[in-house]
Amino acid sequence: MEAFRYQALDLAGRAKSGVVQADSPRQARTQLRARGLYPERVDRVRNRERATQLWSRGIPAAELSLLTRQLATLLASGLTMEHALTALIEEVSAPKTREVLGGVKSEVTTGLSLAAALGVYGRNFPDYYRALVRGGEESGALPNVLQHLADYLDARQSLHQKTSLALLYPGLVTFVAICVVTGLLVYVVPQIVQVFQQSRQSLPLLTRALIAVSDFLRGAGLYLVAAGICAAIGARAALRHDRYRRRWHACVLRLPWLGLVIRGLNTSRFASTLAILVGGGVPLLAALDYGANAMSNLVMQTGIKAAIERVREGDTLARALGTTHIFPPLMIHLVGSGEASGKLEHMLERAAQLETQTLERRLAVLLTLLEPVMILVMGGVVLVIVMAILLPIMEINQLVH
Repeated sequence: MEAFRYQALDLAGRAKSGVVQADSPRQARTQLRARGLYPERVDRVRNRERATQLWSRGIPAAELSLLTRQLATLLASGLTMEHALTALIEEVSAPKTREVLGGVKSEVTTGLSLAAALGVYGRNFPDYYRALVRGGEESGALPNVLQHLADYLDARQSLHQKTSLALLYPGLVTFVAICVVTGLLVYVVPQIVQVFQQSRQSLPLLTRALIAVSDFLRGAGLYLVAAGICAAIGARAALRHDRYRRRWHACVLRLPWLGLVIRGLNTSRFASTLAILVGGGVPLLAALDYGANAMSNLVMQTGIKAAIERVREGDTLARALGTTHIFPPLMIHLVGSGEASGKLEHMLERAAQLETQTLERRLAVLLTLLEPVMILVMGGVVLVIVMAILLPIMEINQLVH
């Protein structure tokens, strides 16, 4: 069966569109008529071209988690991969998601593995997601791996939502404060300057500096915005190359606070991925390789690659990870305990939980301190502007007396 995109009218004359699975365009039209739709156009979906372009932003995390859990349940019940994907396509209501799943199913029916089929639509399925699916297929425990992957996606989405909601208020305060300061410098200050210039008095240093900043923003403001946009585009293009991205990732890890957050996030992701794969029966070397691919930081990925070589030479996992100097000592001790007791999977899960809890505490402290610091900074900026305006007025008042 193939995926067909259709445009049709319902019984009330309303336009409908979506994707339907059929063996031919004629069968697709027959299915649409059976639903009470009158097809106007039925086109075969060219999966590698259309679906990837339409889904440039990818499937939302919450929807991807739900799809993963449903697929795990269907496969665990004994359905074949093709039938499970068909059931998912029928269940999904979003047209673009149906198109992506239809494309994945078409790739699977041509003989590709599920991981390879998902790789065709890499924008929708992250690297770590495909790595876990590949490991589950190779170990024969794909339903179990998908179930753990869905739990991991839920936990990750929950942390993301907490952080986003906590940053919403500080972000709004910052945006409003920047708009207010910009308005004062661009519109209010020039009008007051005209009054001072007419008085022909010597202005204080702070006032002259404020006038210079105001003139600069009025004259070069648009150029600054254009330069910022160009710099962002250039940085994004440069980060597509591993050489520059590796340097950037190394700089990020050295930052005082952000480096700890990035390190903790990747550590949690690596430990969770490794626990799922080891629990699914994937060989340790292969699980380490997939776990490295699940990390977003290239410097940490390189450390894992070096640890893989040490494990291949006969070293223990704990000692190999310890030589990388990128993981917290607590995780190394838990891994060593898991190897000694034969409960590596549980210890990795425990390490991931502890690292996630530490990450949440660090974010909570940051967000608690961020709001008052922002208020103080913005209040200080406004105070400087007000003082720069009031100082000449106070001098005039003294001259009058």
